[in-house]
Amino acid sequence: MSQPDPSPHSPLGKPTEYRADYAPELLYPIPRQLKRDELGIRPDALPFVGEDIWNAYELSWLNPKGKPVVALGTFRVPADSPNLIESKSLKLYLNSFNQTAFADQDAVEAILARDLSAVAGAPVRVSLKQPSAYSPAQPGYPAGICLDELDISCDTYQPAPELLRTSDGPVVEETLYSHLLKSNCLVTGQPDWAMVVIRYRGRPLDRAGLLRYLVSFRGHHEFHEQCVERIYCDLSRRCAPEALRVHARYTRRGGLDINPCRSSGAFPLADNIRAVRQ
Repeated sequence: MSQPDPSPHSPLGKPTEYRADYAPELLYPIPRQLKRDELGIRPDALPFVGEDIWNAYELSWLNPKGKPVVALGTFRVPADSPNLIESKSLKLYLNSFNQTAFADQDAVEAILARDLSAVAGAPVRVSLKQPSAYSPAQPGYPAGICLDELDISCDTYQPAPELLRTSDGPVVEETLYSHLLKSNCLVTGQPDWAMVVIRYRGRPLDRAGLLRYLVSFRGHHEFHEQCVERIYCDLSRRCAPEALRVHARYTRRGGLDINPCRSSGAFPLADNIRAVRQ
């Protein structure tokens, strides 16, 4: 018997008191397997490797003298972890550091890694940097072909994998991307916006059909990580590429952006390069 979906009981969409004292109990796990069952993914035979890269822009604590410290954080959650971390719970958890004193940045990094790993059920890699450690940089674009100028007609706004097809021709290796991915939060219905990037090797993908497929998520309700896994599975099953990687760069909400990546293993995982809307 499948377990009930805990998502409706998460902090999402509910009035919440913001804690300013360290409170790891605020973190809320969502079992990945609930949605993977819908996709026919067995827990002992994942069709991909990958990770979810979280970037945190609102992270602060006090030093031993009571002076605030700010940092930017990157958290890498492995795709084979039993749980994903509900985003509002992570925001609330990070805010609980605001009025808590820690010995130094290394101590904060260690605590974050411990707490996030515990809720994810697998080791989460944590990296903190001071703002001064970053050099000014322009947002990056994928080294590939943008699909967004294709003149297509769209009338389907729920995921439609039947729109995916390949064209006759020799095997190609290419990267295609679009800024038109929009889905909705599974709990609140709020819109989620992303650039999605598809790198593959195989028979040429029909680009118009692929873009219409990506647009079809516009009325769909799922978490970021789940949308990327659905896209990966639909492409894999409908188009049978020899190698495939799908990653998405979602715009930030609450000082966090989430960037899931899933790969067949033939391509390295995506770099953490900020997209133009991030």
